[in-house]
Amino acid sequence: MKTAIIKYNAGNIRSVLFALDRLGVQGTVTDDPEEIRAADKVIFPGVGEASTAMQYLQQRGLDKVITSLQQPVLGICLGLQLMCKHSEENDTPCLGIFDVEVKRFQSPVANLLKIPQIGWNNIAGLHSTIFERVPENSYMYFVHSYYAALAPETVAIANYVVNYSAALQKDNFYAVQFHPEKSAEAGQKLLESFLKL
Repeated sequence: MKTAIIKYNAGNIRSVLFALDRLGVQGTVTDDPEEIRAADKVIFPGVGEASTAMQYLQQRGLDKVITSLQQPVLGICLGLQLMCKHSEENDTPCLGIFDVEVKRFQSPVANLLKIPQIGWNNIAGLHSTIFERVPENSYMYFVHSYYAALAPETVAIANYVVNYSAALQKDNFYAVQFHPEKSAEAGQKLLESFLKL
């Protein structure tokens, strides 16, 4: 099985590679369109800033590659946000796979909830094949200042300031706001389920 990890200068690729390695899967980090199209599974990770990441994707034609993929695709963290239609972060038009707005957390009481959200949070309302081995209310590891609003494509919900999409799914596109590669056993089970799709 060929698993491509999309390279676009947006962090956390090493931890994804380690997580795949623990599952006995060798990932290939690439920004080559043909290599991405030929993969059985594609992972679109990311930590960073939306507009810079989108510029990188557009300059290399990867925006069109990603939206045209037919195999299972998993977006992680910034990957999820870029798969939405628009991000408030620097007013960035994104890939539009999910018809969802990405918004910045606005804590109603100063210093009550720190922005960004960093740490463990539970996820609920799980309804997707990738969660078939993940128990309801499992804790996952999050690091983010922006969130995807709730939408018909929402397949898991988390709460921090507001209820938001912890995961989205549409057709062959799956995306999670948390970091499964840093989320212990629950994250590993999610990755296993994705790789078995």
